[in-house]
Amino acid sequence: MSDVVFDFDRESRIGLGEAVLCGEKSVAQIDTILEGASARNASLLLTRLTPEKAEALAAAHRAQIDYCPLSRTAFFGPVRPVADSRSVAIVAAGTSDAPVAREAARTLRHTGVEASLIVDVGVAGLWRLMERIEEIRAFPVVIAVAGMDAALASVLGGLVGSAVICVPTSIGYGAAEQGRTALNAMLASCASGLAVVNIDNGYGAACAALRILASARRITPA
Repeated sequence: MSDVVFDFDRESRIGLGEAVLCGEKSVAQIDTILEGASARNASLLLTRLTPEKAEALAAAHRAQIDYCPLSRTAFFGPVRPVADSRSVAIVAAGTSDAPVAREAARTLRHTGVEASLIVDVGVAGLWRLMERIEEIRAFPVVIAVAGMDAALASVLGGLVGSAVICVPTSIGYGAAEQGRTALNAMLASCASGLAVVNIDNGYGAACAALRILASARRITPA
């Protein structure tokens, strides 16, 4: 008897398909899920898929996977064409934050949204951010990805009128406390109206962005 019960109807209910969190799943469990998806010709997003597990999957499944080792994400099956490339900017403080930023970007891309990824514009060199600020302001949704003191989130919150979704990362050491300092800084920001997701949760930030975009479309139909 399979210990996997996959929710293939989630997208019809909430507009977001179920993703496969692979971190604590065995290769056999992942293969079982992919077998079921293949039988339905369904497209899946896999997250926290290590290179070792990706390589250990059944050969037939590996052949259907588009794998990104940086973000540890994979697309299984058919991928939607890009339908939106002007709505979301992902702004990462440093290159060390790139894996989380890339997870957000890949989650969006799986749904047909091509985000603009802007990396290494942290406040330690504020001029880097200011050189890109007008570009960032053009996007209705901004995902801010930062570790350490996470000051990027507050700075962006005071400079752009977009919806700002903040992702604290576990980058840092000592007082950074594996991302808890970044999380607390984002939650305690004096910039108004910031939304904050869990530590390293690029996937969750992307899903929040997709909910915002879907709500906007219902208010103002294309």
